[in-house]
Amino acid sequence: MILKNVKLNNKIVDILIEDGKILKIGKSTVEGVDCKGLTAVPAFCDMHTHLREPGQTAKEDIESGSSAAVAGGYSDVCCMPNTTPVVDCDYMVEYIKLKAEKVAKCNVHPVGAITVGSNGELMAEYNKMKDKGAIAFSDDGKPVANPNVMKQALEYAKDIDVLMLCHCEDMSLTNGGVANEGAIATALGLKGIVTASEELDIAKQIILAEMLDTRVHICHISTKGSVQLIREAKARGVKVSCETCPHYISGTEDLIDGYNTFAKVNPPLRTEEDRLAIIEGIKDGTIDVIATDHAPHTFKDKHCIFNDAANGISGLETAFSLCYTYLVKTGEITLEKLVELMSLKPRDLLRLPTNEIKEGNIANITLVDLDNKYKIDSTTFKSKGKNTPFNGFEVYGKVAKTIVNGIIKYEDGVIK
Repeated sequence: MILKNVKLNNKIVDILIEDGKILKIGKSTVEGVDCKGLTAVPAFCDMHTHLREPGQTAKEDIESGSSAAVAGGYSDVCCMPNTTPVVDCDYMVEYIKLKAEKVAKCNVHPVGAITVGSNGELMAEYNKMKDKGAIAFSDDGKPVANPNVMKQALEYAKDIDVLMLCHCEDMSLTNGGVANEGAIATALGLKGIVTASEELDIAKQIILAEMLDTRVHICHISTKGSVQLIREAKARGVKVSCETCPHYISGTEDLIDGYNTFAKVNPPLRTEEDRLAIIEGIKDGTIDVIATDHAPHTFKDKHCIFNDAANGISGLETAFSLCYTYLVKTGEITLEKLVELMSLKPRDLLRLPTNEIKEGNIANITLVDLDNKYKIDSTTFKSKGKNTPFNGFEVYGKVAKTIVNGIIKYEDGVIK
């Protein structure tokens, strides 16, 4: 396959792909796939995706979730273990890998649970899960509240060089809250969640990582205080990395006005001050990764009273456009920096091979139309989850084609 007239590093080139790899980048007289007007970037890697299989396939499954991934420009997704049952043993990891080989449109990497049943008490068997293909470990959606259990988990992870992805939340401070504590929640009569519920647990993970001199990764940070804690820890040499999500870059608590359950997420959408602090954390390198925290839900899960609605946003298909619009088009960062956050750094943290667009590398390539201004329309989502508060938002940067391991898996609205 030859991709013709592609913009790559501000040059117009042809990219020859053979046997799943990039054979040559240059100019060719041979006919190929015309990509005039499209920019090539390394396909994205999502460290934090919910594919809901097994047990919750009314919300999403591996086939539909991976279809959403390629529609969003992703060649790789890491699926979280909070399924039914929890992915906390080797045969559950093996099930996901085998199912993905049959139906997935992209590369699917299972994340195993930190504790058995994600109950925070007994450590799972990381070595066995790693041997079957688990790429990292997380009790996603639940914090490991016991510091001694988390200490042991980090020690074990250090020995086998895997990354712990930590959902940081002090549940005693969350205390049944459903939205960011502030004026909006108060006006709506909703119980608030203080920023300290996130920040206190992040401080705990930082202290443990510093004591053990080991890596730890903080999921979906949302507050100014979280950014500052991690910034200061990195300055001391602590091996902490972190991610934020497109909705914390492009949205605030204002989106829940009118009891908009599609904007209900955990951690909750915060204030404009927090949003701007997240952007500063991206600019100065405090934040390493933009992950989606793709959380698809059924119509019933979201069309109910706010207190009862499920947390989460369906995010794979809007992530690049939201980030490009709110970060690159606004001049906050360059496209190259965005690619680092969405593609290169996640792979580096997870010890995956690089997918830089260079001769000899695997051909995981996303082609985007950066000038294409369009309105987000959830009815066109490939995901089963249509739950997004960004429906109708005008954004730039539409994914046109996604190539996974040398094969076009998504092209102009069609899954291949």
